[in-house]
Amino acid sequence: MSDWMLYHVWRIRGYKVAHCERVESERIVVTITATRQALRCPRCGTKDVIRKGVNTRLLRGVPVGRTQVHFAAHIPRVHCGRCGLTRQVRISFAEEKRRHTRQFERYALQLAQLTTTAHAARHLGVAWDTVRDIETRYLGKKHSRPRLKHLRQLAIDEIYLGRSVKFLTVVLDLESGAIVFIGRGKGAEALDPFWKRLRGSRARIEAVAADMSPAYALAVRKHLPNAVLVNDRFHVIKLYNEMLTELRRELYREATTQLDKEALKGTRWLLLKRLDNLDESRNEPGRLLQALKLNQSLAVAYYLKDDLNEFWEQPDKWAAERWQQAWIEDAAGSGIRLLQKFAKTLASRRNSLLAWYDYPISTGPLEAVNNKIKLLNRQAFGYRNREFFDLKLFALHNARYALIG
Repeated sequence: MSDWMLYHVWRIRGYKVAHCERVESERIVVTITATRQALRCPRCGTKDVIRKGVNTRLLRGVPVGRTQVHFAAHIPRVHCGRCGLTRQVRISFAEEKRRHTRQFERYALQLAQLTTTAHAARHLGVAWDTVRDIETRYLGKKHSRPRLKHLRQLAIDEIYLGRSVKFLTVVLDLESGAIVFIGRGKGAEALDPFWKRLRGSRARIEAVAADMSPAYALAVRKHLPNAVLVNDRFHVIKLYNEMLTELRRELYREATTQLDKEALKGTRWLLLKRLDNLDESRNEPGRLLQALKLNQSLAVAYYLKDDLNEFWEQPDKWAAERWQQAWIEDAAGSGIRLLQKFAKTLASRRNSLLAWYDYPISTGPLEAVNNKIKLLNRQAFGYRNREFFDLKLFALHNARYALIG
């Protein structure tokens, strides 16, 4: 093997090939020795040194095809005339106390982004925890403590990941798409460590998008008095759909004839769709129209939902405020208990809904990130190491690969 390959293939400088042998059918060992240029004091960097023997380190390099490559590096010990110390020289191609080269680590990281940890380890011929250790150290250097000083607009939401992990509270930077905080559990208490760090960073938060939970509203007012809370369209319509589903169930239970029950049966998903999204090939408009004709309360609630979507399509905030007041009055005067309850909820959040016209942000990007988190957790069959899982989530916005754990 030539010295040219040593540098251009494995990026090893200051060393030359002394010997190369095949130890097994798919494993070769390359013995390398230091050149005179590599002899420097590891402390002060001077070349005024005297050789004092060598230490041999066996380092795993990047494989060539299916052939594993190991380097038996004869690393000199030198005595420095300036420092008066005798130490082993530093090598640029491997870290201290590691059994592989830096290039091997980079290759392992690339594989970990393309496939599972187990498959990457099998391809490299190393233990599973070796690849996991490499990835953990890399993610720890890059993402262990996200910076908060630059934050301006945030989104807050919670996600459920099964019985083992249960709930996580996630804070997203809406400008970069990066997760900046992961809290254990749900509710305002899970955000306490984040508020503490945010105060120390002196970030100037302008707006926060969150769901319609009173706990989040109180937490934002308490810890970010100058920030604007925005309740976005997604959660408003989601809450309305839940109310509409409950209303349909009540009407089904109260129906006295079989005809009324048959009309309501199977219409749940039709009620969640907008009029222009109904599929005519499956006669969805006809089925929905029949149910609405037989149930006036359901018809009123459904058409008010269609009107509610127009709140976010007004020309300006002043027009939206007038439209909002008119819609709340119509819902309150409908005589439908569930609809009146929803109108009170909307009235109590007037300002946070109108704030969308000042800051048109939403938790939509965070909902997309939540789906990625679920996919990441499911494909890895869960993570035993919670700290490593957090690091994977902090790096999620940099992912340009299939989400495989």
